[in-house]
Amino acid sequence: MSSTFIAQQIAGQSTLDYSGTWPEIGLVSSQPSFIVTGGAGFIGSNLVKALNERGHNNIIIVDHLNHPGKQRNIDHLTYQTYYDKTEFRSILRDGRVPTVNGVFHIGACSSTLETNESYLADNNFQYSVDLCQWSLKVGARFVYASSAATYGDGVNGYIDDESAVAKLKPLNAYGRSKQMFDLWAINNGLINMIAGLKYFNVYGPGEDHKQAMRSLVNKAYAQIKAEGSIKLFRSHRPDYRDGEQERDFVYVSDAVAETLFFFDKPEISGIYNCGSGQARTWLDLAKALFVAMGKPPNIEFVDIPEYIRANYQYHTRADLTKLRHAGYAAPFCSIEEGVKRYVTEHLSQSDLYMIF
Repeated sequence: MSSTFIAQQIAGQSTLDYSGTWPEIGLVSSQPSFIVTGGAGFIGSNLVKALNERGHNNIIIVDHLNHPGKQRNIDHLTYQTYYDKTEFRSILRDGRVPTVNGVFHIGACSSTLETNESYLADNNFQYSVDLCQWSLKVGARFVYASSAATYGDGVNGYIDDESAVAKLKPLNAYGRSKQMFDLWAINNGLINMIAGLKYFNVYGPGEDHKQAMRSLVNKAYAQIKAEGSIKLFRSHRPDYRDGEQERDFVYVSDAVAETLFFFDKPEISGIYNCGSGQARTWLDLAKALFVAMGKPPNIEFVDIPEYIRANYQYHTRADLTKLRHAGYAAPFCSIEEGVKRYVTEHLSQSDLYMIF
C-alpha cells in the first residue's frame, strides 16, 4: 500500500460527529454483554473462554468458519449468538446489532503473506472503522487488535507511542493495514476513547487453523513426533548466528489477560504493546519444545525462502514501560513455562491434531 493510498483511506472515513458528548462507557446494561470478532479464531476463542470463566455467557461471536479447527475452538464455549462475518457486517451497517457493554475486535486477516491490498483495506481497516464508530455511538468499550507487524524491521524501536505511529514502516501489507487503523483512530482524536493492543508472537492452544501462520511450537510438535527433528531458518546476516534471530514470544493466556485488563479499565486508553518484554531466540524456543516433549534436541537449518528473505525480522521485543505505567502488573510466563503448558495440557492431549 502506498503512502498516498493509506492517506486517502484514513481521511474521509469518519461518518460520525466526534464533537459531541459520547455515552458513558460500560453502563449499557447490568448484565455484561460482549461482541468478540474473530471469536472462533486463535486469540478470540481464548478470550471467549476467559469470559466464560468469569461467568459471562452473553457473548456474540463473529467469525468465518472456513476451517474445522475454528469449529473445534468454539465447540466447548458458551455464547449467545454466532454470526458469520459477512452477515454481521450487513446488520452492523443496518443498525441491527444488539447493544453490548464491550466489543473485542480481534478478527482480521493476519497473514503476512497476503498481498491483496483492496481486501486488506476493507477487511482489516474499513471493518474496524465501522465497528469502532458503532461502539462509540452506543457507549460500548472498544478494544481492538493492532499488531507488532506495524513496527517493521524495528529501526524506529518497539515503543508504543502514538506520536511515533506515522513514522513506522511495516514490512508487509498486513502490517500496513493495521497501521492504517491506528492512524485513523489517532488522527480522528479517538485513540483516547479506545484501546489497541500490538500483539507480538503469540502462541498456544487454538491456532491449528492458522496453517502457515501457526507458531513454531504448533508446527514443529508433530514434526518432532514423526521425525525427531525440526528445521529452523539459518541467518543471512553476519550479525546473527543461525537460529539466533530473536522474537518476543507471548503465551496466549497472557495476551488474553492483558486484553481483558483494558476492558476492566475503560479509563485507560491508547495503543499498548502486548508481548513478554523479552527477546528470545528461535533456538531457545526449539530447545524448550524438545525439553517439554522429553526428547533430545535435533535441529536442522534451512535457507529463508527468497520470497520472504528481504522482509524477514531478525529482532523484536515489546517495550512494556507504558503498559506497566498504566498499572498492568501481571507477569508474563517464560517460553520454557509456556511451551511446557502448551505441550502437556493441549498438544499431547489432542487426538485431533493435524498438519496442514
